[in-house]
Amino acid sequence: MKNKRQSVSVLFMLFSILFCVCLIAANVLETKQISVGSISLTGGLIVFPVSYIINDCVCEVWGYRKARLLIWTGFAMNFFFVALGALCDWIPGASYWTNDAGFHAVFGLAPRIAVASFIAFLAGSFANAFVMSKMKIASKGRNFSLRAILSTVVGEGLDSVIFFPLALSGVVPAEELPVLMFWQVVLKTVYEVVALPFTIRVVRILKRHEGEDVYDEGISYNVLRIFNL
Repeated sequence: MKNKRQSVSVLFMLFSILFCVCLIAANVLETKQISVGSISLTGGLIVFPVSYIINDCVCEVWGYRKARLLIWTGFAMNFFFVALGALCDWIPGASYWTNDAGFHAVFGLAPRIAVASFIAFLAGSFANAFVMSKMKIASKGRNFSLRAILSTVVGEGLDSVIFFPLALSGVVPAEELPVLMFWQVVLKTVYEVVALPFTIRVVRILKRHEGEDVYDEGISYNVLRIFNL
């Protein structure tokens, strides 16, 4: 019989599914530019921060090792989706198909942007989980709100610092890149703050239902030890 530490619960599985859906949806929504007041953003802002909220919940309840599995699962499913979209975009359309341009705009993700997105996602997500885990140990489980916000700032900040230069350098004027990165981090952090009352309630329910409140003492933070749960 498998040790409980090497298994996952139904709720963890459901959170993992939601995490993957958020990442895939963000890829599609990123293709639309939206305006919030005078600020131009991508539609992915609607859903991508939810992945960081889920990351926080999983790390807080089940610990860094389960968060590590969650992040790699999200990466694999996102890569699979992008690869399928690229393959379908590459295959010539039927003679009566007239929407090649629209399909390409959504699914024809440039290799440069795809690579930047994947690297930024991994770096930002693992930074978020690492900070959340370490701060929980240092604070003895107190100050969840502060930990959630600071881990998001670190994770989203690293995500933006990696993604924008890799994906948009030479496309967006150099002086505009810091502005884009700044607003991405600010607005995604505000998103987290607004959602905090709901996040706190969800974490409490999860801890009570799962009987889990993991402290990551003495574990390996090696991001490649995927199945060490």
